[in-house]
Order: sequence, then structure tokens, then C-alpha cells
Amino acid sequence: MTRAQIILVTLLGYKIVLVSVGLWASRRTHDTRDFFLGGRKLGAWVAALSASASSSSAWTLLGVSGAAYAWGLSALWLFPATLSGFLINWLWVAPRLMHRSRETGSITLTEFLAGEPTHPLFKSVIRFSTLVIVFSFLFYIASQFQAAGHAFASAFGTSPNTSIAIGVAVIVLYTLLGGFWAVSVTDTIQGLLMATCALILPIVALTAAGGFDALADGLRSASPAAQLSLTGGRSGFVALAFILGTLGIGLGYPGQPHVVNRFMALRDPAALRLGKTIAILWAAIIYSGMLLVGLCGRVLFPMITDNEQVLFEAADRLLPAVGAGIMIAAVLSAIMSTADSQLLVATSSLSYDLRRASGLPDEAAGAGLRHSRYVVLAISATAMLLGMFAPAAIFSRVLFAWSALGSAFGPLLILRLAGMRTSTAGALASIATGFTLTVIAHFAFPLAPGDWIERLVPIVCAFLVAWIAPRESGRPAPAPVTPATK
Repeated sequence: MTRAQIILVTLLGYKIVLVSVGLWASRRTHDTRDFFLGGRKLGAWVAALSASASSSSAWTLLGVSGAAYAWGLSALWLFPATLSGFLINWLWVAPRLMHRSRETGSITLTEFLAGEPTHPLFKSVIRFSTLVIVFSFLFYIASQFQAAGHAFASAFGTSPNTSIAIGVAVIVLYTLLGGFWAVSVTDTIQGLLMATCALILPIVALTAAGGFDALADGLRSASPAAQLSLTGGRSGFVALAFILGTLGIGLGYPGQPHVVNRFMALRDPAALRLGKTIAILWAAIIYSGMLLVGLCGRVLFPMITDNEQVLFEAADRLLPAVGAGIMIAAVLSAIMSTADSQLLVATSSLSYDLRRASGLPDEAAGAGLRHSRYVVLAISATAMLLGMFAPAAIFSRVLFAWSALGSAFGPLLILRLAGMRTSTAGALASIATGFTLTVIAHFAFPLAPGDWIERLVPIVCAFLVAWIAPRESGRPAPAPVTPATK
């Protein structure tokens, strides 16, 4: 068998496993509550790995390794940035959201944040939140489909558009079949595969580079002086802005609907306790591994023109054909584990949240599932066209969508979980402030060091708006939930 054939067989086997999971999950999906939240029965391993894989997209495997290749040592700030996000989510957000979402019966993050259903602005919060989610996820999902094109083109020389279409077909198939269960279980498989990639490839690359001492020597000789600095050659305020802007990535984690919905679906406190250990360990392995791949790639392959191809280059040159197939499958795992979760959240916003905002009764189980599946198809088709005909750098496009969601929903979620009853009008103002300022900053200040304006200013302003907004009148605010009171 040729190298391409071996890679193809490996990928086909992997796809068969995913579709099989979708068929299995379809038997456990009876209504929209199952389709969107899995009946709140997620165990520790599935919750931890699916939430982790969902938050760590192709941006992690291709973008982070590519950033390390292009930036040099200053990319190391990405490690505390991402790990801090996992710590905030699992140590503070998860125990509180698991408890409060059960109290309120909320199925989606939007429903949880919207406040009192009787408030005149409740429907406006739902509708604007849906706009934020669909807008952001179209860009996010399109970047995943674009990364799928890179993966297939690297392995088989196919056109990016053909590769995108193939990847979309597989993702949509198992998402349609099993909804939340299919997405969560397949994300668990994909999370394990990503961890395997992040353990094996860095070790192979570091060995090829001659170890840490040889890597350091190689970086000094192969890299510009700016790449040998933790600030990328910046100084003064510009250096501080770069560091704070990069660390600001971690602040966006609580506002990611496709991640925090796993906390709402956790089975019990025992699953939470084990899940947080698994998730934090997984994050440390993934991000340190991808940074090391990028730095080793700088020494081993100094002439790469597209820095986001360094992982493919390392897998192709340093591993046998089966190993290269596994690495490509890992990249596709990162793509699918994020895209499927985002498809599900965007679908829940359009088919469940908007229905509530319109005051319509819940659909019958069969009709609700059909409606949800039609929405999955529509969103997938739109994102596929965006990925095909409006390509952009994966790293920057993902972080734009990430920042928009984090600034829109994160501050309000944190205050709600802390027991503060921000009024529905204040909730709408906070969401609108965070989202709108992120969009403005992204297009008005594209060259800000570390994108600090985009990642810090909107989220701080949204937090202040929610903080100073009037409190909801009526029944007293619930006490803040802590692990001890659960």
C-alpha cells in the first residue's frame, strides 16, 4: 500500500467509528432535552474530554503550533492563558452552573442568562443572544471546515473545497443521528486522539531536534532575535499589552456556550470532581505539546511558508505512514469535536431558544427533533460556503469568534453564578456591550499587540455594565453556590 492509501484506510476506520457512535446515540435521543443536553447524565470522562475537545479546536493543533513556529518563545504565554481558562471553568464555573441549571431547569446557556421570563425584555435577550451565537459560530465553524481542507490537502493533494465538503458530511451525519449524546461521546474519542498526538509528536520532534539543549541552540541560530524573547522583541507598554492580551484568551472560557453546556449536563458532584482533574491534565498535555511541536519545527523545517502547516510537516517527515494518518485524524478530531458542539449550540439557539422567545409551546418530540435537524443542515451549509469562499487565518478567525462569545456571555454568567440578580435590561446591555465592542475592536484595531483591545476592553466593559445595572426586583437573589453547599 502507498503512504496515501495507508492514511486513507486509517481515516476511513476512524470515520466508521464516529458514525457508529451516532447510530448508537440515536437510540438514546427521544426529544429535544436529550438532543441538546443528554438528559443531564454525563459522566466524568465524557464530560471532561468532550468539554476539553470542544474548547480546543483546530486552533489548538494548527494555530498554537503555528504560533510557536512564527512567534518563537513569546508563544509560551499561550500556555498559562489557556490553562487558566480551564481552571476558571472547572474549579469555579462548573460546580455552580451544574447546580443552578438544575434549579432553573435551563437547557441552554441563553435560557439561563435571560432572567425572568415575564420581563418585557426577556425575548429581546433571547433573540440578541441567538444572533451573537449564530454570528460567532458561523465564523468559528467555517475555520474548522477550512482546517479540514488543509488536512485532506496535506494527505491526498485534494482541493480544499472537496476536502471541506467531505469533512462537513461526516460531522453533520453523526450530529443529526445522535445529537448531544453523539457529539459528547465522539468528542471523548476525539479528545483521546488529540492527547495521543500531543504526547507522541512532540517527543518525536524533540528527539529529532537533538533534545532541549540542541533545540535551544537551534532556535538561537535559526530564528530572528525577536523570536528568542518572551515579549517577541517588544518593550515597555507594547510588551505589557502583548502579554496581557495573550493572557486575556483565558478570560473567554466562561462565555463559550459549547463548553459550559457540558457542565449543565453533568450527572452528579462525583462526576464533576473526577472530571476537573481529567480536563486540567488534558489541557496541560495538549498545549505544552503543541508549543513544543512548533518550536521544534522552527529548527527542523525553517523554510515552511505557511506556519499553520508545521504539524502536518512534522507528522509527514518524522512518522511512518500509519503514524501520519493518526496525526491527520487527530487534526480532524480537533475540527470535528469543536464544529459538532457548535452546530448543536447554534441549533439549540435557533430552534429552542427562539421558540421560547416567540412564546410558542414546546413541539412534540418527533417534530422538535426534525426541526432541530433541519437547522443543523442549514447552519452547516452556510458555514461550509464561508469556509470555501471567504478563507482567513485559522488562528485569528477563531480568536475573534472566541472573544466575541467570551465578552458577550462570560461577565454576566460569572455575576449570575455569584448570586447577583442583574436585571434583564442589564443583562441585555452587558451582552450587547461585550459583543459589539469586540466586533468594533477586531476591525478597528487589527494591529494592537496581543490584540489586547479586542480581548480585554470589551469583557471589562461588559462586566462593568452588568455590575452597575439595576438589580431585578421581586424574590431575593439566590445565595452563591459553592461546592460545600451542593
